[in-house]
Order: sequence, then C-alpha cells, then structure tokens
Amino acid sequence: MKALILAGGEGTRLRPITHTSAKQLVPVANKPILYYAIESVAAAGIAEVGIVVGDTAPEIEAAVGDGSAFGVSVTYVRQEAPLGLAHAVLVARDFLGDDDFVMYLGDNLLQRGVDALVKDFASRPADVVASILLAKVPDPTRFGVAELDDGGQVVRLVEKPATPPSDLALVGVYLFGPRVHDAVAAITPSARGELEITDAIQWLIDNGHTVQSQVLDGWWIDTGKLTPLLEANRLVLETVERRIDGFVDDAATVEGRVVIEAGAEVRASLVRGPAVIGAGTRIVGSYVGPFTSIAPGCEIADSEIEHSVVLEGSRIAGVARIADSLIGREAEVVRAEQGPKALRLMLGDHSRVDLP
Repeated sequence: MKALILAGGEGTRLRPITHTSAKQLVPVANKPILYYAIESVAAAGIAEVGIVVGDTAPEIEAAVGDGSAFGVSVTYVRQEAPLGLAHAVLVARDFLGDDDFVMYLGDNLLQRGVDALVKDFASRPADVVASILLAKVPDPTRFGVAELDDGGQVVRLVEKPATPPSDLALVGVYLFGPRVHDAVAAITPSARGELEITDAIQWLIDNGHTVQSQVLDGWWIDTGKLTPLLEANRLVLETVERRIDGFVDDAATVEGRVVIEAGAEVRASLVRGPAVIGAGTRIVGSYVGPFTSIAPGCEIADSEIEHSVVLEGSRIAGVARIADSLIGREAEVVRAEQGPKALRLMLGDHSRVDLP
C-alpha cells in the first residue's frame, strides 16, 4: 500500500500566515502539521509516500526532503492548481500505479492515526473498492455527509446538504483500491470547478461497487482555521511529557508538563504547562500559560501569553495579556514606551484583530 498526502491548496482560511508559508507547515506543539500525517502513515507500515504540492512546493520539499528522516521514501507530485481532491488522485496516477493507497489531507490531525484503518482495508472482502472514515458532527450541513445502509455500507454522499441524511461527516482520510482511477477519470468538475472526491466515490457506488465506512475513534481536527488550529495545539500538548533540557534560573517556576528545548532560557518567569518552549527562545519576566507553543528563536519579555501559538523568531515585549492567538514568524508585538494610549497597527492582508 502507498500513501498520498495532499499538501497543495492556498490556505486562504489561515491568511495572512499562509501568504508566506504553506498551511501544512504551520506548527502544532512546535511540529509542522504535515509531519504528523507523514508519521501516521509511516507508523502504519507504509514506505512509499506521494506528496501532492502546489505553489508552496519548494518550502514543503525543503521541510520534508526525501522522507528518510521519517523512515519513508517521498515522491513529490505537482498539482498546477487546486482543482479538487479527485484531481489530486488523477495527477498522481503514475506514482500510485495499481496499488491500494490511503489518501490523507495534510492539514488534518487524527488522534488514533491510520494504522488500524490500513490493516482493515488490506484484509477487506474482494468486492470492496474503497473505505471512508466518518465522524459524528453537531452541524453536518458544513461537511460532506454519508448515508449508510443497515450494514454500514455507503449508499450516498451529499456535499454540505441543507437536510443532512445523517450526522456522519467525511474525515480527511480515504482508502482506495485501483478502481478509483476509473472513477476520477469519469467524473466532471463540480459547480465550483473542481473534481470532487465525493463525486468519484458516488460514481463507484452507482456503478455497483462496494464502499465501506468506519466511524472515527478519537478526535479529528481540520486545522485550516484559527480556532481548530488552537484546539489541535491544545489536544497535542495534553500528551506531552515534562522535559527540561534548557536553562531555568532560580527565580523561575515551571509547573506541570512543560517541554523546554535545549538552548532555551527561562528567567524570572512562570511557565505553566502543558506548554512547549522551542530551542533558543528566551522567556524573561513573563507568564506563559497552559496550551501555549512557542517556536524556536523567540523572545517573550515582561509579557503574559496563554492558549496561543507563536511561530519562529517572534518577539513579544511588555504586553499585558495575549490569549487564543496565532503569531506569525518574525512578528513583533510590543507595548509603546510613550505617546497616547492608542493602538498603532501594521497589519497584512486578511489580518484579524479582536479588541477588548
């Protein structure tokens, strides 16, 4: 079995961060989201991984390399434009050949990984050509939704239905046999101009093939927006074990499950876990609260921050409280030393500021 990880797309929902960075490389607990996907398929015993890339290909290739760091061999598949998930399968035809494969959206996180799903699909009945992963959601109108028969087989898929046939949404993990190539070649673009994977799966069903489903065990998060990204950061940080490899002076307090990487410094500060402090970061006279990830090379001085993600090389100084925030690379958030008490901002396109 092979894996096809999708790492194209424009990341419009995470702008302005994704104006300068691939959305799949935004870190969760100081690790790029894409790495979790690669590690998940590697843990399932898959050695050949295709990564579908678009305009951010150079950045992704620089971050992942040939895959040897993850114990896999990576082939990059170029998708000239984000024309749909089924289009990604179409352009990856040469890489996939006639092998079974798992398709994994590179900005999704699964608590349980894909090991059990892969093993189950490998031992499937001969008439099963695909298997989809489903999760119960409170608002199915926002997702692709599956209708199942009494035996759990998929009979219909509906994209963002006004009247959902169930509360089972499609998660960003799919398992396919080679018959799916007939489906993606047969369908036509949707109203939004994309080749939809839901249409390809429906084609398989309509042409007499069996599509199985499994309901997700554990959490699943699509990290494409700020709030779920922060929630994913929280959930992953819940799993960290305390590790202090950096320097903590006598005036500092570190409470709970906190990771302080080698080369980081914490001076006269309180760090309350779960939290991760990256290598080379300095925390001085500050409070770092729970569910906070601070990337390498940052400086937090005389400030308070919690439930936030701070990317590489950023500086926060003299700020009373930051919460529920995503701070981009080499950003600077400082308190003005003089002048009137007014906000002074320089914001990029698609920025958002929530003021008290």
